[in-house]
Amino acid sequence: MEGFVRFIIDPQNLLSIGVGVLVFATALTLLSAMSRGASLDKRMKAVAERRDDLKRRSRAAIATGAQGALRHTDEGFKKRVVDQLNLTKLLEDPKVADQMVQAGLRGPGPLTTFYFFRFASPFVAMAVAVFYMFVIKVVDWPTMNKLTLCFAAALGGFYAPNIYLKNRIDKRRASIMQAFPDALDLLLICVEAGMSIEAAIAKVSQEIGSTSIDLAEELSLLSAELSYLPDRRMAYENLGKRTNHPGVKGVVTAMTQADVYGTPLSAALRVMAKENRDLRLSAAEKKAAALPAQLTVPMILFFLPVLFIVILGPAILNIIDLMKNGG
Repeated sequence: MEGFVRFIIDPQNLLSIGVGVLVFATALTLLSAMSRGASLDKRMKAVAERRDDLKRRSRAAIATGAQGALRHTDEGFKKRVVDQLNLTKLLEDPKVADQMVQAGLRGPGPLTTFYFFRFASPFVAMAVAVFYMFVIKVVDWPTMNKLTLCFAAALGGFYAPNIYLKNRIDKRRASIMQAFPDALDLLLICVEAGMSIEAAIAKVSQEIGSTSIDLAEELSLLSAELSYLPDRRMAYENLGKRTNHPGVKGVVTAMTQADVYGTPLSAALRVMAKENRDLRLSAAEKKAAALPAQLTVPMILFFLPVLFIVILGPAILNIIDLMKNGG
């Protein structure tokens, strides 16, 4: 045990572990990029299976008159803990369910997992902080400072699931909006070619997968909902709720109005595609305008010292040689 503690508190070992974790994360990122096509096929297959399952359950519910036959069930250790401690009411957050859908996490399972980790992560973070502060004694701080750090770790653990969920939502939304104007252009071509809106959406979901897997999944879900929901407007509104982006909500409104009032869908899609391309361009210009300010600190820390060494290094060496020869 004493050898393990020495190994943990050694800064060189901690640095080696950190470098190993970063190398593993880099390799994992490269492998995930290489297996993107397989992931798309798997997710599209899951959506198709879910659509068939919904149709089958819907027919069975209609035939038997059963209620709630389409609802998923969640069982397991985390579900039992959440139910016994009544965490859904204790840690109730009305926005969590919508945020789970926006993050691509569907069904009761992810919601149960979120509440479980929101309850458990503060205790885990505090236990780790107490272990490092009072057992290993990494730093020689006063007791009050150590206790403050432990409570800060618990607070960070409480908000860690929310931060993870928000980052996942932002990443997924960025992936969707990056390819959304192109998807609208493809949808416009399919509609003007005479395809129905359901067939056009299904076709675009297959073609856009190489650019954005998340958008392909959303369009596949939209196609599935159009096939079994009694009203198209419900399917369009669900797409807007799942993405929660003004560009997508504008397209949803235009498609709903075209379906209700019988206006040409191709004209609405052409206008909305142009607006979303403008939104994508303005977002790129905003990032480009903020780039100089963001590069200031890295340039000061990394570029300028190297530049000074390259420029002044030979002159300093020449001065040293002259002083030696003169002496």
